[in-house]
Amino acid sequence: MDQTAFSWVNVGVIKRSKWDDHYALQARKEHRLARSVYKLEEIDKKYGLIRPQDRILDLGCYPGSWSLYCLKKVGSKGEVVGMDLKQPKGLSAPNFRFLKADILGLDIEWLLREVGPRDTIISDLAPQTTGIAVTDTARSLSLAEEAFRIALALLRKGGNFFCKIFEGEDLKTFREGVLRKFGRGRTVRPTAVRKASREVYLLGLGLKE
Repeated sequence: MDQTAFSWVNVGVIKRSKWDDHYALQARKEHRLARSVYKLEEIDKKYGLIRPQDRILDLGCYPGSWSLYCLKKVGSKGEVVGMDLKQPKGLSAPNFRFLKADILGLDIEWLLREVGPRDTIISDLAPQTTGIAVTDTARSLSLAEEAFRIALALLRKGGNFFCKIFEGEDLKTFREGVLRKFGRGRTVRPTAVRKASREVYLLGLGLKE
């Protein structure tokens, strides 16, 4: 596997917290930036989400664990662009670029000019939660809808899409709309998702148009 991208990456360590579990401890042991990387890694290994030389857009990239994983997979001939309101600390590589932007109301034409077409778009975007299920679910749906809007505008034919969303009554309709656009697709719940969490992921492989 091409390791060139890693010679410029300064990896941080996930900090201890009250939410520690097997994956958090494993992330600390392996010097990962966040436990969430195991969600992406599991789905990638099972479905071949990320390919060598892919040009990837990582939405909601902070703290950088997904972008770092992608850099390893795409190699020096691939590229990763991360977008968030907060920039990952210590994450740098010649084929990594960070864009500070709010996905809600984003100018798609501007983004397309900035990053160009993408082979894979991943989104781990999550709303500021209130503890009110209906509110949190609605906010999650809004973020997922924006991620999908970006995917339709930037993905090349045959491209892949992976997006977090909270379970709710509107999930089925949104899921059907997403999966119609891809050759293969499904709802997945990686084993690293906490048991009490309502989060699931939509996976679309092979954009049709």
